[in-house]
Amino acid sequence: METQFSEKQINILEVAEELIAKKGFEGTSVREISNKAKINVAMISYYFGSKEKMMGSLYQYRVKKTRENFLEFSEIIKNGNPEMQMKEIVKFIIKQLFKFSYFHGFVTQELRAGDNLKIELTNFYKITTNKLEELVEKGVTTGVFTHTPKSEDLLTLILGSALFVIRNKNFYQQFVPHQSEADYLKEAEKKVCTSVLLSIFATLGYHQAS
Repeated sequence: METQFSEKQINILEVAEELIAKKGFEGTSVREISNKAKINVAMISYYFGSKEKMMGSLYQYRVKKTRENFLEFSEIIKNGNPEMQMKEIVKFIIKQLFKFSYFHGFVTQELRAGDNLKIELTNFYKITTNKLEELVEKGVTTGVFTHTPKSEDLLTLILGSALFVIRNKNFYQQFVPHQSEADYLKEAEKKVCTSVLLSIFATLGYHQAS
């Protein structure tokens, strides 16, 4: 069963996310979060138990919002051809991963800690693989795709490539010209997106429709 956050919890989570995005998890104190959220510092413990558990709830909330945004985005582009939709969905997923890259160090720990985040992630993965499978089938039917890879394998390629780069900056930054952290994330996202799209369309046996 999915966790439902109250308005007060959502306000705290969104404030925490704004601060953590700017200053990092370690650089953001519970007092800073409570001051900006205009609540007593004890309310964070009351609602979440600890700063670390709050981060887990924040990740869970962000995955839920990303899933909702993905559904809205998929609806907007649903009338496009399969290859356009495939390209835009790959770009959407990778952009979300890089935009919220400060979360990913907490995923393994939180997945061990409880089932709530597993539920949110599984729901998102199911929706995404269903959409990818639908696009592969449409592409084959229209003749622009000649192969039918498993949708879970396509999702693994997308997530695995982006998360490797996000988690291994010390290695990957030597291949990405940049002047700042923001530059690195922007250029690394572009590089990963280009590489993943080449791999996916090759896997699909894509050829331009005449």
